[in-house]
Amino acid sequence: MPTLLGLIPARAGSKRVPAKNILPLSGHPLIAYTISSAKASGLFDKIVISTDSELIRKVGIHYGAEVPFLRPAKFATSTSPDIQWIKHALSELDEDYDAFAILRPTSPFRTADTIKRAWREFLRKRRIDSIRAVELCHEHPGKMWIVRGETMRPLLDQSHLKVAWHARQYQALPKVYVQNSCLEIAWTKVVWKYNTREGKVVAPFFTRGTEGFSIDYKHDFYLADLLVKTGEASLPKVRRKPFDIKLIMKSLPVDRDPFLRWIFSQV
Repeated sequence: MPTLLGLIPARAGSKRVPAKNILPLSGHPLIAYTISSAKASGLFDKIVISTDSELIRKVGIHYGAEVPFLRPAKFATSTSPDIQWIKHALSELDEDYDAFAILRPTSPFRTADTIKRAWREFLRKRRIDSIRAVELCHEHPGKMWIVRGETMRPLLDQSHLKVAWHARQYQALPKVYVQNSCLEIAWTKVVWKYNTREGKVVAPFFTRGTEGFSIDYKHDFYLADLLVKTGEASLPKVRRKPFDIKLIMKSLPVDRDPFLRWIFSQV
């Protein structure tokens, strides 16, 4: 069986949601659910967090991940390509791994079964470089426009069509899939061969239900909390005692931010 490395990217400088990777959801920092599902899958030879934050490092270690290094600041900006921190992580580790999976903390509803299903599909498909989570796109690119001055034109050239996509019912359009942050799995060799995380041949992994749900904005936290409380989504079981949330609160302007006040009032 090929060796598999779990990589959890968790930089500290999120602009849309401050400290989102360690904000509490149902009693635990967000990143705890990704670590827990990865460990419960039983697939990984090592689970490593790539972060530039000492606090995230402490949280990660508390929940059972390894954080053997800190990511350099130059690889932790809002515009840093993923390939930079991936190559840094692979280079920092003493061992080599046949494949790696990227598990982002912003997908809390990804389960151990999700990861195992993706790994089986990755191994089953021949001659691929990677597999990436996707879901059906509900905002079809055929109905998107680019505005130039006082006019606009379709994002996609539709001049060859008898009836333009933007003039059709959604059900009549070809299915289009959008990537989500649930997971990616790739052979490690593609990183060095192509200088990309996905390589040339990418296969789809179709997520189900809330597996691909991603917390990228403040309203996503509200929705995630609602989904859990109404029973419409389930979080992976965390088998560790909760991290000391007060340590996270101290690092944030909770008193000045209504969103943060709400987040920590739920604990």
